[in-house]
Amino acid sequence: MTESLVYSMKREMLRRGLSQRTVSSYCFCIKKFLKNYNKDYKKITKIEIKGYLDDLAEMGRSGSTINLYFCSIKFFLEEVMHRNINLNLKFSRRPKKFPTVLTQEETKRLFSAIKNEKHLLMIKLLYSAGLRVSELINLRVKDLELNKNYGWVREGKGRKDRVFIIAEDIKENLQKFILENKIDYDSFLFKGVKNRNISRRTIAEIIKTAAKRAKILKNVHCHTLRHSFATHLVENGYSVNDIQGLLGHNRADTTMMYIHMANPKLFNIKSPLDDL
Repeated sequence: MTESLVYSMKREMLRRGLSQRTVSSYCFCIKKFLKNYNKDYKKITKIEIKGYLDDLAEMGRSGSTINLYFCSIKFFLEEVMHRNINLNLKFSRRPKKFPTVLTQEETKRLFSAIKNEKHLLMIKLLYSAGLRVSELINLRVKDLELNKNYGWVREGKGRKDRVFIIAEDIKENLQKFILENKIDYDSFLFKGVKNRNISRRTIAEIIKTAAKRAKILKNVHCHTLRHSFATHLVENGYSVNDIQGLLGHNRADTTMMYIHMANPKLFNIKSPLDDL
């Protein structure tokens, strides 16, 4: 019974165009939740739901994790089972912290530590365009407008298309890579095994290894390069409005975070103590 209910929820979420990662996360949560009950799922009460979430809190699960379970349960009951149970529970989220960002010098060292040409091209493109790793691995040759120095992310986060910039530094290398490897117009730009797109794990391993070789002590991962891209643009004098569209952010205040992360020295800001 549990498997069929989870399958129904999965189909409903896919029908609504939710991302595969959201679908997987919600289905994982609801599967664990339903396995806690031996009685008819139609008789699950608000008190039992609250008790389950309270148990997660007592186990030390983070606020964001508990909220994920809460949202999945709410979606299942209201959108799949059509039960209006009016759940309005609130759980504290983790305090918002600024992400790890590489300095421009550290970014150069990271690139210098990658000796494989294909790997270097992938990581340079990831950084230079501010791409998410999922966007990089799903790029196809037809998404690139190399003569115009831009490309397209197709159905990125929120299933939206957006444009990204292609750096002059890698444009010629991209053209050469496509020609030498005879990559078809409709094919993935970076292929893994069996002509499938390259995996997230491969990209993550390349970055992790390069950071270690470059003796960068920060916790560097794929998304670090996207954060670094945005921060470096701010440091180079670009405005939030310029950057927001490139990152695909709906809200300017999401992009504003990078203002606070930029190196103040590059803004010629000095402490008021120096003027006393």
